[in-house]
Amino acid sequence: MNQHPIIQRVLSAGRKALTESESKALLAEYGVPVVEEKIADSPEKAGELAEETGFPVVLKGLGESLTHKSEMGLVAVGLADKDSVAASARDMKGRAGDALEGFLVQPLVRGDREFVAGLFTDPVFGPVVMFGLGGVFTEALSDVVFRLAPCSEKDLETMPDEIQAKKLLGDFRGQAAADKQAILNALAGLSRLVQDNPQVAEVDINPLKIGPDGAVTAVDALVVLREEQKEIALPPAIAPRDVARFFTPKSVALVGASGTVGKWGFSIATCILGGDFPGDLYLVNSKGGEILGRKVYKSVSEIPGPVDMACITIPAAHVMGLFPEFQAKGIRYALLITSGFGETGPEGKVLEKELVAKAREHDIIILGPNTMGLNNPHNTFYCTGTHIRPEPGATAFVSQSGNMGGQLMGFALEQGIGLRAFCGSGNEAMISIEDSMEAFEVDELTRTVVLYLESVKNGRRFYESARRLGKMKPVIVLKGGRTEAGGKAAASHTGAMASNVKVFDAACKQAGVVSVEKPMDLLDLSAVFSALPLPKGKRTAIMTLGGGWGVVTADLCSRWNLDVPPLSDDLVKTIDKILPPYWSRANPIDLVGENNPQLFFDVAQELAHWDGCDAVLVLGIVGRKLALKRWINSALKTDPNADKKQLYAMHDLLSNMEDNFFLHLAKLMDETHKPFIGVRMGRSEDSGTVIKVPGCKYEDVFFETPERAVKALSGMCEYRAFLDRETGD
Repeated sequence: MNQHPIIQRVLSAGRKALTESESKALLAEYGVPVVEEKIADSPEKAGELAEETGFPVVLKGLGESLTHKSEMGLVAVGLADKDSVAASARDMKGRAGDALEGFLVQPLVRGDREFVAGLFTDPVFGPVVMFGLGGVFTEALSDVVFRLAPCSEKDLETMPDEIQAKKLLGDFRGQAAADKQAILNALAGLSRLVQDNPQVAEVDINPLKIGPDGAVTAVDALVVLREEQKEIALPPAIAPRDVARFFTPKSVALVGASGTVGKWGFSIATCILGGDFPGDLYLVNSKGGEILGRKVYKSVSEIPGPVDMACITIPAAHVMGLFPEFQAKGIRYALLITSGFGETGPEGKVLEKELVAKAREHDIIILGPNTMGLNNPHNTFYCTGTHIRPEPGATAFVSQSGNMGGQLMGFALEQGIGLRAFCGSGNEAMISIEDSMEAFEVDELTRTVVLYLESVKNGRRFYESARRLGKMKPVIVLKGGRTEAGGKAAASHTGAMASNVKVFDAACKQAGVVSVEKPMDLLDLSAVFSALPLPKGKRTAIMTLGGGWGVVTADLCSRWNLDVPPLSDDLVKTIDKILPPYWSRANPIDLVGENNPQLFFDVAQELAHWDGCDAVLVLGIVGRKLALKRWINSALKTDPNADKKQLYAMHDLLSNMEDNFFLHLAKLMDETHKPFIGVRMGRSEDSGTVIKVPGCKYEDVFFETPERAVKALSGMCEYRAFLDRETGD
């Protein structure tokens, strides 16, 4: 690739930073609106040029090594005459000495609104474009947003609206709105700059001033070039078909099988056998004998039939010795439960590199090491240290933490959320998180991909895989190690370096990945994405059995960027015929505590067909059985003449109403493809999140709190907005 002449000249001179003048000349060619300026070689000439420019002016010292001029007293602002310019120039000459090569004379750019634009190179994700609040507030407030370069117009168009200080870009205190297109052009120019010139490591445009008329001007700029760096060797991609083979073995050899309770070799064996694995499980232990009433083979070579996959639990020092035998037996896939590799420190990293080299030498693919295992409910193959066996479903779950994976699988089982598969990725010595994503991308049974991550090794591939996958299926991510303390814990846990969390979040947003902050948010979003139709927008109708819940939920909608539109006149007239005359006539629709179940069905029907909303939140209609049960118990305890049969019939009637309401909502969603998300009045023994409705395409989803329902809907709307941007809708 040809170097830009300015960059070529700077590199030939042995420099790594462009002067301010060179930086602006380069940036101007890429569409950045830079201030007009003139170069003087003496204080007297500076005064003359200032007179030509027109007062007041800004005077700056110029030199190859003068990259922090303000701190050195080499910037003078608002000089009003020729003599003051010359005097300031002489003072700068005295301060900078031989480092001073000349002076920059600029017109004073008016404007109180200062922003920053720039570019830097993240060690994991590569070049990143940045925009935010500038001037003295840049470091203090850190109000900035990022995009990975190269950036499309769609990637850039929302950047100015994402900063907290976005109001400053509009009409503000008598000053015109900023020329947004000029800002976008500058950001696009930065993206093109690094594409054309990979030697550019950093660009700092601060301040990017907004004038009273809205004009955008870069008044200071710095471009820094990168040192020559060796490319980091990244592991080759593992084909999706090879990843899939780990989840669909017909025969498994458990190397390190044990009869001792508490050992991994015992836990894995009993988990596989207890889960009714339909294939063959061969127990392998060098001592031979019998475990769990089954023959134990001293080595895999003794196994009479073919072996699709080996699961290894023996100590780390002995693992590599297995590979020649595996190759002879035709075993290509090794699930390595064993720890003691890269997660333990420098020596462990060396051992892990040797492990990978030896595996490749023998044509073996490793999942792990240091993994808790994997599950495929669709094949009743449960191969983990925790005996949690989720129901079959459409959510694929990959976790870099075994404990987190086990906990979330347990929650999924309790909440009725089925899994396509689970995988603990461990240290990712060979099969990376990106390999798993690409495997589930082409998997027909997967509708949603859920990830718990602490780090990524190949940021660019993660971004590209996630963006491609996200166009087909929702991707939900919980990122651990977001704080300094968490980052240290993640590094010691996985043996990998964590990236800047803001850059990671930006990459996820740009790729259409829905990021969450809490473990349960992962499951909540997996529930709605796998069970419900995707909303077409963020207009939300609320129907509630209690006014207070409606108020709280409307506030939550505002907080989570959902719109609560007013009801149309026609809809109000229609609901007037359904509800008592004292109903709210507003959104949220307060059902005024009515106990006639037909009202719930009728209002839901009208909202399903109302073109003024894209989704419906249903509060308090379901989940009243527990309250009724308590009421019945009180009645039986206090009234000796209470009719038990009649009281229990009331409970059965309410239970039947709820079942019919579930069916009604599912049929409405099948008909209109508009999601209904419910909130239960209370928890009971059968209060799973996902309610399966036989004969319907969609399932019902009911949460325990309005906050969970609103956050889940917000995540769906965020994903819908990404799809709309990608398709241009």
